[in-house]
Amino acid sequence: MSVERKSTSSLQEHRDVTSPDVEKQYNLAPYLSAEGGDYKTRFPNIDEAKVIRKIDLRVVPVLCVLYLLAFLDRVNISNAAVFGLKQDLKLEGNQFNTALVVFFAPYVLFEIPSNALLKHFKPHVWLSLCMFLFGLITLLQGFVQNFGGLVATRFFLGVVESGVFPACFYLIAMWYKRAEAQKRYSFFFSSTTLAGGFGGLLASAIGKMDGLQGYRGWRWIFIIEGLATCVVSAILFFAISDFPEEVAWLTKEEKEFVKARLYEDVGHSKRHEPLTPKSVLEVFKDWKIIVGGFMYFGLIVPAYSYAYFAPSIIQSLGNGMIRTQLLSVPPWACAFALAMLTAVFSDWLRMRFIFVLIPTAISLAGFIILLVVHDNKHLQYGALFLAAMGTYSAMPIIVCWFNTNLGGHHRRAVGTAWQVGFGNIGGIIAVFSFLAKDAPKYITGYSICIAFIGVAVLANTVYFVGVSWENRRRDRLQAQGAYDGLSQDEKKRMGDLNPDYRYFR
Repeated sequence: MSVERKSTSSLQEHRDVTSPDVEKQYNLAPYLSAEGGDYKTRFPNIDEAKVIRKIDLRVVPVLCVLYLLAFLDRVNISNAAVFGLKQDLKLEGNQFNTALVVFFAPYVLFEIPSNALLKHFKPHVWLSLCMFLFGLITLLQGFVQNFGGLVATRFFLGVVESGVFPACFYLIAMWYKRAEAQKRYSFFFSSTTLAGGFGGLLASAIGKMDGLQGYRGWRWIFIIEGLATCVVSAILFFAISDFPEEVAWLTKEEKEFVKARLYEDVGHSKRHEPLTPKSVLEVFKDWKIIVGGFMYFGLIVPAYSYAYFAPSIIQSLGNGMIRTQLLSVPPWACAFALAMLTAVFSDWLRMRFIFVLIPTAISLAGFIILLVVHDNKHLQYGALFLAAMGTYSAMPIIVCWFNTNLGGHHRRAVGTAWQVGFGNIGGIIAVFSFLAKDAPKYITGYSICIAFIGVAVLANTVYFVGVSWENRRRDRLQAQGAYDGLSQDEKKRMGDLNPDYRYFR
């Protein structure tokens, strides 16, 4: 009782010196509805499994469709290249690589501003708008006539796609507890593997339209896939869910229940507090945020190397255009299967680091084989399976591990955008790693991928050691009574900086 009076008194003092901003006052009010013991005992009439099933049906599948089309529109240029894009646009030397790299400059720069805008616009508005725009730009990509037109469309595609991936990860994190998040993250992230496989199948079919209405097959790939994205964006405007506090498909009691679950797991969400430059800089004072960027950065290089150049590598093994597209599908399918398998075990065992290392080792084996073997086409093709499976299974665990270890809207919004934004600088390295002059052995490209896998392993090890040390430090200080002066409400408002909070490892 005395703790509750102390918390209320302390917060009242803060309220007296704040501006009359309603949202700020809301966040300074004691969060009594979400504290006070086990959340399950405070909501005896709520069936948690039923609520989770409702969330699963409403949140993740829709975002999977969104990101599947986003990734498809981003990497379908690799399928278009097989169908004569380079020849028709008279691309010479490294011009194709330059067109690819232009995408990443705005994509990296606009990650954090985009997540800040997500807090001002509702997710269903912001994400569906981004989706319509990147669909429109993809469609227009089918009408470019020269290198300059291709570069321009790739640049603006990077601008509008920058808001999609971190916003989706951020949104998912605001719905699920850490122990149940990995399966959902991996299912969402595996939209990339589904997009890769689906893109190959679709390209093999669309490629047969070569010459229809006077357009080459590669143009039809952009036109049809871009048009489909625009149409689906209109549907998703009504289907994308907002934050738990804002949706209409949960009852008032269910909303409080969802908030209480997350509050008990990671603390106060601070949903309505404005994200300012000062609050962004505060987040970057935590060294773990910086390391999180390198964790993802290391695997982005092999990931984009595979996504953009696997069709060309498969074609270099002596396959025709249609057969190349079809052979690009199985590695993506296997990557999806392994990603979901590792996610299930990671959630079940409540462990992350070991399930980063195992897939990373698989990826490393694949790239080493590709580096040293050049006279066995079947083994080389098999190595592509290992490269795709390992890389695309480890990446969702890395992002989920880092993202869900952050508490509150501010730290998650900034941390996720930083990790994805900084990580995607690796895309710039990837597109210049596999140059036409290095074909078909691509010694330089495979060597670079292996080196950056090493960077990823090092960064993830540093993060694992760091959070393990932080957990032990908090255990020691808690045993000494160092935090006894803080009320439960004050602790919960600290998010993952709460001394009672323990990081997933």
